[in-house]
Amino acid sequence: MSLDYEIIGVTVLWTFLYLYVIIASIDFGAGFFNFYSKLTGDDNIISPIIARYLNPVWETTNVFFVFFFVGIVGFYPDTAYYLGTTLLIPGSIALILLSIRGSYYAFNSYNRESKLSWSALYGVTGLLIPAALSIALVISEGGYIKETATGIDLDFEELIFSTYGWSVVFLAIISVLYISSGFLTFYAAKAEDKKASELTRTWFLIWTLPTLVITQFTFLGLRDHNYEHFLAAQDYWYLFGLSLLAMIIAVFLIWKRRNYGTAFIMIMLQYGFAFYGYGISKLPYILYPYVNINDSVVNENMAFALTVVFILGLLLLIPSLFLLVRLFLFDKDYVKGNKKY
Repeated sequence: MSLDYEIIGVTVLWTFLYLYVIIASIDFGAGFFNFYSKLTGDDNIISPIIARYLNPVWETTNVFFVFFFVGIVGFYPDTAYYLGTTLLIPGSIALILLSIRGSYYAFNSYNRESKLSWSALYGVTGLLIPAALSIALVISEGGYIKETATGIDLDFEELIFSTYGWSVVFLAIISVLYISSGFLTFYAAKAEDKKASELTRTWFLIWTLPTLVITQFTFLGLRDHNYEHFLAAQDYWYLFGLSLLAMIIAVFLIWKRRNYGTAFIMIMLQYGFAFYGYGISKLPYILYPYVNINDSVVNENMAFALTVVFILGLLLLIPSLFLLVRLFLFDKDYVKGNKKY
């Protein structure tokens, strides 16, 4: 596979994963905040806003992840061999949790009153799913997989007591709450619901400092766990610097109660710069030290076909998502609760 196909392929796949991180974070966080608001008695303020967001988009959340999963195995088949066995337990847990979330919609749709126990399952799974999925990124840094004559083994003891591993898990959970509260602030303001926007604004500001702190812990954990990657990441300091700048702008705008839409774009850029900075600095490795983009066994014809298909998929999904947002999610009457679909 030529270098061009390698770079294009991994860039498209990384873009699918980035979009999934943003969209899924909003979805997962909204579910948790819905449950939290019921515990605090604020559900009458925020639950209608959350429901209006979730109804049109919940089915589309996992589309980007499916594309990424199929693509990573298609481009780099070795990932199926190394991660298929080692991720059996965390992957199975994630699937069970996704099934529980899906069941919530079925039960909630056929009942006029939403029970607290259902909301609890929906909210808690929204934090546990990204935690389970983040294990894949942890394992990809190397040091957890042992290749022996009998096959592939995952060093559970090393994984469980890994400082870096836990920092990534907490980063995933906190990022969900940070991204989701930022979007809900924007969405509530779009609905011209001052009480809801003030509530979500408070949530966002609360999770700002933990987001900054856990990010630093993750970088320190990476330094201790994979010094080679840590050094490579420093070469792209400007991307991480732009990420920090975008975060400062987002926090400033929301703190000042101004331009919530621009603030959320800054949140997306914050994670975009950091996400691509992390991904670029990791190249050519996908899974240290077993899988890298230069050693893919996919032939050039297959690589070309996969590249074309996934670029077309990206060009199809992004406009579709835009239309969904424009025609349904941000419809002037729908966002204010005056129209139902």
